[in-house]
Amino acid sequence: MGMSLLAMLAGLVLLYFGAEGLVRGSSSLALRLGISPLVIGLTVVAYGTSMPELVVSIKAVLLGQGAISIGNVVGSNIFNIAVILGIAALIYPMKVQRQLVRLDTPVMILVSFLFLFFFRDLAVSRIEGGILFIGVLTYTIGNLYLARRESAKKAQEKLNEASPKHSGNLGADLLFIAAGFGLLILGANFLVEGAVTFARLLGISEAVIGLTIVAAGTSLPELATSVVAALKKESDIAIGNIVGSNIFNILCILGTASLIRPITGTGISMIDVYVMLVAAVALLPILKTDFLLDRKEGCALLIGYIAYLYYLLHG
Repeated sequence: MGMSLLAMLAGLVLLYFGAEGLVRGSSSLALRLGISPLVIGLTVVAYGTSMPELVVSIKAVLLGQGAISIGNVVGSNIFNIAVILGIAALIYPMKVQRQLVRLDTPVMILVSFLFLFFFRDLAVSRIEGGILFIGVLTYTIGNLYLARRESAKKAQEKLNEASPKHSGNLGADLLFIAAGFGLLILGANFLVEGAVTFARLLGISEAVIGLTIVAAGTSLPELATSVVAALKKESDIAIGNIVGSNIFNILCILGTASLIRPITGTGISMIDVYVMLVAAVALLPILKTDFLLDRKEGCALLIGYIAYLYYLLHG
């Protein structure tokens, strides 16, 4: 048990430094390339911080642990919105870009409904996985296309507001990003392995482990990244990271995992999927109100997650 706790502590330290490097490098790269921090947050940062979920879900599928694979994604999406955005908003009330309200959050809601439809039989087939994977390709290409349509002058104005300075070296930017990704994945691996071992010693079920311990553990890169971004007042990266990660989790992670082997999520209740869907739908009016995610809304999100966690453990 002592080794499990030590692994969890080491994971947390690695996650913090990985997030620091990732935010610094990606913000600077966005400024250098004339791409808005929001697009960087929705793609590069979001996909990078979701790598632990991808690794864990594929590993779980190969081991026949479908409940952990599905629970990891469903639990992570709930945790991302309710806990990570809640904490980030408490640190620093964040301005919301109109693109998030008009495009990206509705896409997140749409893919959540799509997953609900596919998972109605508590399984995700290879055909359904293929549809999900095509979805992530389409979304990524679409985002990059929209970024390129933005005029250089307009992009530069946005970048100067959100990320006023960059490093003097492109290699340094790429090194920060690569090192950040590496530390995030390593830290998440330490944390998840330690947490799962600890949970099993306490006799917690596989489904609950996937929805809570594994989901929260693999979401800690997003937590660390969004918290660091909030501290740096990088609202675009803090929020874009979460919305992009949730889209990536469903489309790419479940898509890829089910292409490798059809997933059966026995033990995962549809109530958990409904909670994920409600969190996604509720986020839209929250972001749309004055285009600001404030501390009261962040607090409400956290209270909602505490209620869900109580249901999981005592329901």
